[in-house]
Amino acid sequence: DPQQLELATSGKRKLRRFIVIDEVVDELYGSKVREYFEENNVQHKILALPTTEETKSMDLVLSILQEVQKFSIDRRTEPIIAIGGGVCLDIVGLAASLYRRRTPYIRVPTTLLSYVDASVGAKNGVNFLQCKNKLGGYTPPVASFLDRSFIQSIPRRHISNGLGEILKMALMKHKGLFDLLKSHGKYLLDTKFQSYSGCADHRDAALQTTRIAIETMLEELAPNLWEDDLDRLVDFGHLISPELEMRVLPSLMHGEAVNIDMAFMTYVAHARGLITAEEKEQIIQCMRGLELPVWHGGCSWPLIKRALMERLKHSGGQLRMPLPTGLGVAEIFNDTSEETLERAYKLWVRD
Repeated sequence: DPQQLELATSGKRKLRRFIVIDEVVDELYGSKVREYFEENNVQHKILALPTTEETKSMDLVLSILQEVQKFSIDRRTEPIIAIGGGVCLDIVGLAASLYRRRTPYIRVPTTLLSYVDASVGAKNGVNFLQCKNKLGGYTPPVASFLDRSFIQSIPRRHISNGLGEILKMALMKHKGLFDLLKSHGKYLLDTKFQSYSGCADHRDAALQTTRIAIETMLEELAPNLWEDDLDRLVDFGHLISPELEMRVLPSLMHGEAVNIDMAFMTYVAHARGLITAEEKEQIIQCMRGLELPVWHGGCSWPLIKRALMERLKHSGGQLRMPLPTGLGVAEIFNDTSEETLERAYKLWVRD
């Protein structure tokens, strides 16, 4: 912004930034973040917080807003910056949307899951009454800054967790992405999505995989940013997983719960005759290769029925169930019978 640049360089007004950073990320990168703002002569306040599913609440949003009020920002020219995983980005997005009705904010994702999922789209929110993201809104960030070097410091399980959301887009929309995950999944886990020259066998699998995942996600979200159309392929893996994830906290991470949902729905697709036994097996083997769980004891038949009842309530009285109809292609279905679901469930548990 030329005006902002003029203000900054003329010395009339010092640039100011309010930053919320996940406390684990702060331990790893906080000194670099502080050094960056000091070198650029930016007056700043850095608030390090524990941002987990268990702390993802309105209380944390209000505590952020108290600090924002103390720091006092210009809501037109001083965006709030969120540096962390998906939970951090969700919480800060909601806080920014509430402060003076709407304050701009910037997302800096530091996990693979937030890099390919929370960085894209307009949604933000917090958990409420044991329900996932029950309070929230649609306020897109003014920017998302993507830097894969953050991902190199996260544990292997977190990489796998992010691969769950990437696999979702592969199964719904992109056979090429599915093939990439099948061929390079272990390599991506081993190298933590960093790009290395000299690995001809893998080309730049990390860049290709993340780029395709984000582009396919944008294709789905951009025309329907406020979810006016409830038929959404990106809901694959999200019919049962919210109920399961909240029920077994903190034993399952978000991408893991999503993958368990997708594994069950793969059996549903097979029970309906939408995919062959070989395609079903390919999908399950790909999940295993990405070190994702394909079943969980907490995902009982009563929990599945309850989750699908909730789905009916919030989807205009229809299930709107995305199911694969092949590898990388999918459709939305409203006519899956309880008998088919139960048959698929029994086969899934048996396997």
